[in-house]
Amino acid sequence: MTTPDMRERIDGFPTHRIGPYRVRAGRPFPYGATPVPGGVNFSVYSDGATTMSLVLFERGAARPSAELEFPPEFCIGSVYAMTVFGLDLENLEYGFRADGPFDPARGDRFDAGKVLSDPYARLISGREVWGTEPDWDNVYHYRSQVVHDDFDWGGDQPLRIPAEDLVIYETHVRGFTRHASSRVSAPGTYAGLREKIPYLRELGVNCVELLPVFEFDELDNPRTDPVSGERLYNYWGYNTVSFFAPKAGYAATGPFGMQADEFKTLVKELHKAGIEVVLDVVFNHTAEGNEQGPTISFRGLDNATYYMLTPRGEYYNFSGTGNTVNCNHPVVRDFVLSCLRHWVAEYHIDGFRFDLAAILDRAPDGTPLPNPPLLEQLAHDPILRHTKLIAEAWDAAGLYQVGNFPNYGRWSEWNGKYRDTVRRFVKGEPGLVGELATRMAGSPDLYQGRTSSASVNFITAHDGFTLADLVSYNDKHNEANGENNNDGANDNNSWNCGEEGPSASSHVRELRLRQMKNLLTILLTSQGIPMILAGDEVGRTQLGNNNTYCQDNELSWFDWGLVDANAELLGFVRSMIAFRHAHPVLRTSDHPTGTDRVGSGYPDVSWHGVRAWAPDWADHCRVLAMMRCGRHAKSGSVADDHVYVAVNAHWEAHDLELPALPEGQRWHLFADTGTTVHPVGAEPGLQHPWRYHLGAHSAVVLVGRTADRDDHQIQKENHRGF
Repeated sequence: MTTPDMRERIDGFPTHRIGPYRVRAGRPFPYGATPVPGGVNFSVYSDGATTMSLVLFERGAARPSAELEFPPEFCIGSVYAMTVFGLDLENLEYGFRADGPFDPARGDRFDAGKVLSDPYARLISGREVWGTEPDWDNVYHYRSQVVHDDFDWGGDQPLRIPAEDLVIYETHVRGFTRHASSRVSAPGTYAGLREKIPYLRELGVNCVELLPVFEFDELDNPRTDPVSGERLYNYWGYNTVSFFAPKAGYAATGPFGMQADEFKTLVKELHKAGIEVVLDVVFNHTAEGNEQGPTISFRGLDNATYYMLTPRGEYYNFSGTGNTVNCNHPVVRDFVLSCLRHWVAEYHIDGFRFDLAAILDRAPDGTPLPNPPLLEQLAHDPILRHTKLIAEAWDAAGLYQVGNFPNYGRWSEWNGKYRDTVRRFVKGEPGLVGELATRMAGSPDLYQGRTSSASVNFITAHDGFTLADLVSYNDKHNEANGENNNDGANDNNSWNCGEEGPSASSHVRELRLRQMKNLLTILLTSQGIPMILAGDEVGRTQLGNNNTYCQDNELSWFDWGLVDANAELLGFVRSMIAFRHAHPVLRTSDHPTGTDRVGSGYPDVSWHGVRAWAPDWADHCRVLAMMRCGRHAKSGSVADDHVYVAVNAHWEAHDLELPALPEGQRWHLFADTGTTVHPVGAEPGLQHPWRYHLGAHSAVVLVGRTADRDDHQIQKENHRGF
């Protein structure tokens, strides 16, 4: 018996002819364009359209080659579905034309004059080369394409690194290698970033968080630099054009339509290096903007479904960018879920960070929901089961949910309160010792009932000052953005160490370096998930610009010359990350209780001041020390050393009394931000075992472990007490 040819299947034969094309009724799911035997199945949703047409283009052609109106019998409910046979997929671009009422007061904005991009398109053409001006008279700018799913993953599997073990590195695909100093073969691309994987491994991070890689239009910015007159870009990419398609302009192979394979190769190689990939995703708004914005897809297909509208049909603007996606509408929930499933299943993505995620729990009228269905659905979806879900738990309209974001036992949050507390303490503000202790312990006040991994701890991110600028500027300097310095945050909690901007003073430069080390020491010894902004490890500056969303130039790009120029800071960061990886006591997911739960004779965490076991919580105090007992590491499941971290934000030095260790152990110096850092595992014993002189504006990290022979000799020579 022979196996029948696939073309003999009944659903492989056309039943209709529209113009030169043979067609048949399609399958409503999945949405988008899906290759089937002999043809392509096209499916699109619109609840309000009166007619729908499929518009076909030959690749790059200015005008359509054909328009195929969906016959009425090809519409099931509100879904138009049609299989078209005999298409040349390599040379095909397509879109939709939806006709219907134009009645903005009722939410309808149909325009039969527009060719609309498929919201479910797997590839988009039209912006294949970054920054290249298109033909603005083109009738169809963001062209949907069909993708071949034939990538060889070679056995790649999710790494599933426990959340508490992550060290996240936030970076921008283009900015990471666009600078001439990167010396990669394809600067500013996925391929270029792939060439820098050895650097990431040596740094020690095990997760990269990429700023938006969904297709967007970098030319969507009308402003110019007021001084140079040069074009400003939408550099960060928070203006999504197509949610299922990787950014073609980030691919060296973009002009050949190979951006999907190039991005998959990047993910595959990062996984080989033990590095997970988290994507920064933007479901709170789209590139269509407000009433004056372009009609790209959603607005022309079903405006009233996809966007939050006022009773008068205007756009709610909880995103600050003109529109707000109606995330908890059932159709839109399905869209978001399908999108994330796509990136996990097809691109092996390990997690997502949700921009302005508070919007995701708003009802269609903007009211916060007590049990938002989208967030619950994402938390319990079987395909997303092991992915990391990270919320930026606020939005542009004042809904601030840090510590209160609906989490369903799955969501982590960017901890904005951690950022603000650490910044303010290190710059020397009073009255923060108690709150700093809480933040370093994983913010149990915010995340009680959840693990400390609910807190993504960060001091800097793409949005705001870099680490170097945080210690070099009191005020933002955003004049180059063309908005009269009115954009960007004003509450930076920064301190310039006595002089605004670049300084010739060796004293100022040394203080700034020490302050950066202090901030990083706190970050990498705090409980929770640390996140580092790319370039902070080498002191990258944006010259005081805290909102470089539009700066596609050296102001935003990673200058690889800093790797050598600021080698001391880079070495310190590498050592601190290695220290964190080496000490599971710093990566315990349970919140500490301050009690001895394993019979070690020490509490899991204890607090100290200038005197051991006597923290000073007074407003005037600027010294805090924390000791973690290694017997409590990972809830007592593994053994580790004691770790002692002391931070002095005072302008005067202090002699610290050190807590006593178990018999036979002594304190060893790992790092002092004012003096030195030692290799992990080769830390020398302290000359004096009971005290430590901590300089002004400094931090120290000590390791308590069994003393070796040399340590015992030192102990005998210095056995005089404190």
